[in-house]
Amino acid sequence: MGEAKAAAAAAGTDEGTKTFDAIVIGAGVAGLYQVYRLRELGFSVRGIEAASGVGGTWYWNRYPGARFDSEAEIYQYWFDEAMFKNWQPSERYPAQPETERWLNYVADRADLRKHFLFDTRVTAARYDEAARLWTVDTDRGERLQARFLISCTGMLSAPLNEVFPGQASFRGQIHHTARWPKERVEFVGKRVGVVGTGATGIQVIQTIAPQVGHLKVFLRTPQYVIPMRNPKYSPADWAKQGARFAEIRDRIKNTFSGFEYDFSNGAWADLTPAQRTEVLERLWADGSLALWLASFSEMFFDEQVNKAVSEFVRQKMRERLKDPVLCEKLIPTTYGFGTHRVPLESQYLEVYHQPNVEIVDVKASPIERIVPEGVMTADGTVHELDILILATGFDAGSGALTRIDIRGRGGRSLKEDWSREIRTSMGLQVHGYPNLFTTGAPLAPSAALCNMTTCLQQQVDWITDCIRSMREQGRREIEPSKAFEDAWVAHHDETANRTLVVKTHSWYMGSNVEGKPRRLLSYIGGVGTYRQKCDEVAASGYRGFTFA
Repeated sequence: MGEAKAAAAAAGTDEGTKTFDAIVIGAGVAGLYQVYRLRELGFSVRGIEAASGVGGTWYWNRYPGARFDSEAEIYQYWFDEAMFKNWQPSERYPAQPETERWLNYVADRADLRKHFLFDTRVTAARYDEAARLWTVDTDRGERLQARFLISCTGMLSAPLNEVFPGQASFRGQIHHTARWPKERVEFVGKRVGVVGTGATGIQVIQTIAPQVGHLKVFLRTPQYVIPMRNPKYSPADWAKQGARFAEIRDRIKNTFSGFEYDFSNGAWADLTPAQRTEVLERLWADGSLALWLASFSEMFFDEQVNKAVSEFVRQKMRERLKDPVLCEKLIPTTYGFGTHRVPLESQYLEVYHQPNVEIVDVKASPIERIVPEGVMTADGTVHELDILILATGFDAGSGALTRIDIRGRGGRSLKEDWSREIRTSMGLQVHGYPNLFTTGAPLAPSAALCNMTTCLQQQVDWITDCIRSMREQGRREIEPSKAFEDAWVAHHDETANRTLVVKTHSWYMGSNVEGKPRRLLSYIGGVGTYRQKCDEVAASGYRGFTFA
């Protein structure tokens, strides 16, 4: 391209400032693919990553029991069929170490590492309106410039780790699941506390319970859970998946959630009670997220349907828990199945039958503070611990970007803008911030409700094609109009407000972060629908976006 360097020279940029066509923040699933696509087009690109290596989520989240709940055959890249076939997953839902190895395999096969600065965190980014360049500062004192700034920071990458007063006073070990140490943490015989029982907390609890001396689970909100069925994959099994490469790739682009399965069981009202139960039993036995994302779409809209499905899952949980006291504490009743993130688990409920496992009800008596000995609850009890694990979640969707000082037109601050209202244009750009592209950002399916490799690759492809189109037409700047963004936000909200999800309190709604504006973070109109709308915008010549 060369335009960025020419613009930097014209703007009188410091000779020590390195200039690129594009800067990509993050070396996870999206960041690796974005660098690959831009390099493929001949753009000069610099990736910046806070970690010491590639992997994103799968670098940081190395806590005990971490594994994904997308099947190995769909949690994939689709730009290299041979790469797909040559990798051999060990099971349907591989654990974190294997997934991290896979992303390193991708980075090495595509020779992507050389484009990244590792152990480097972006602290600020400012748009120069005259030069039409982004200036990016890092915590290592470096300053870089680029025509385009592309955020691949991840939707769950801003951990809530300073959540209780007094944490620094704790005499034992304290670890947030998203910043887990690489060194082995020894649990045998230790008094361990886990705060948080979402998908991550559940994985930790079921994994360490057999090892610890005593485990206290600080429980506030119980979860509906589905038992994971995780068979091993032989080379012959994977060869069969490899033969389906194109079929899988094309299928997942158009389903509701970017998984291979979809809502294809007919309308709830058209089935008899026995037929409905047969569908639910079949999907329950599958041991996947299909019960949530491919049973009956009416579950998200119709309270009576949701009530029936919720009761089906509750009964399955009662059969395993047996103890009425445990049932009361561990089975949700205040919200419906599917309106929160649904975890897969492996013998999680059975953990609570162990004599060394104890529930601390922090809804009845909240955590007051952390003291040197452990956790103090509002009733004055001090729960003495050797290790405290915080599975306290993230400032999802928006947090990774608001922790960077991003300044757009007129010096406007993205952090300040999003503190008033979280808005984007299709989760791809934000009005007032020209040439800033986003993946995994609010108001797109990739913010939460999607098999992430499906949605992130779709966004990267759209961004890359947009930038290529700009180059071909000699355009240097792109920004969504306010009217376009208003229309997308209105459509997003109208779609969301038809569902039961917006009636709940969860991280999907930003409810876990004090003061965060309330809005469903993820577009819930479906992955296939979103892709179609994005394609329509591109085919129209990017109607709704302004160029210079």
